[in-house]
Amino acid sequence: MAKIRLIKRRIKAARHIAQITRAMEMVAASKMKKAQEKALSAKPYAQKIREVISLLLSRTAIEEGRYPLLAKTSCGGKILVVLVSTNKGLCGGLNTVLFRAVNQWFPDIRETDFATFGAKGRNFVLRTGRNLVADFSAGNFFEGAGALINFIVENYVGEKKYRQVFLVYNDFLNTLRQVPVKETLLPMSEVLGENSEGGAGDFLIEPGPEEVLNSLLPHYLEVSVRKAFMEAEASEQAARMMAMKAATDNATALMEELTMQYNKERQQIITYEIADIVTAREAIS
Repeated sequence: MAKIRLIKRRIKAARHIAQITRAMEMVAASKMKKAQEKALSAKPYAQKIREVISLLLSRTAIEEGRYPLLAKTSCGGKILVVLVSTNKGLCGGLNTVLFRAVNQWFPDIRETDFATFGAKGRNFVLRTGRNLVADFSAGNFFEGAGALINFIVENYVGEKKYRQVFLVYNDFLNTLRQVPVKETLLPMSEVLGENSEGGAGDFLIEPGPEEVLNSLLPHYLEVSVRKAFMEAEASEQAARMMAMKAATDNATALMEELTMQYNKERQQIITYEIADIVTAREAIS
């Protein structure tokens, strides 16, 4: 009887787990749909800004020092990595795969500084002995985008502390697939290029290419960061939805297995009781 009671408790616990994970799966699915729409709508916007900047660069004489965000830092300097992870867990191996990619892309700990968005990424940086120079995990990621841009510009353009700035996050491809991505934020010349093919004479630009570039370059930097946040959020919700679905399926399978075991134990006890009754009757006869 003790074993049967234990099995019943395990069945009850598995049922409660399945209810919780099913509810979390539905919540993640709802959030993923909204995040997916934002991520998909941000891609063409960022792409168009990139095309406009490339077009303007083709019509502008790039003077040394005129556009600091395009120029490469002359001094040595370190590398700054902006790592976008999640604040919460229960999203499968999403963060594990991302951190494994970081270890491959940036093996030199001494030459790399990290600015993190997400408690999981912050803990990874500290746990592996890397240099954490800034953390924006508290609050909404999008609210911290402006502070991050100021931090990057101040250290890249002002103090010339870094020679390159990279953005690392999970790119949302579809519900079943999210892949780690490494993007170059600065210098922008490595990403945008300084030439654009065709179409340069089809537009009249006012007040002028130089003035428009001075406004667009910081905006493009911010758009790139915000797009990464949207991709990372969609990836997180998709990974959590699939993880909770797998947990629900596992709990349901465990319930079925335990129920079968419970029925076998119950049948065995009934069989023993019948055998005892028959044996006692025969002994009396």
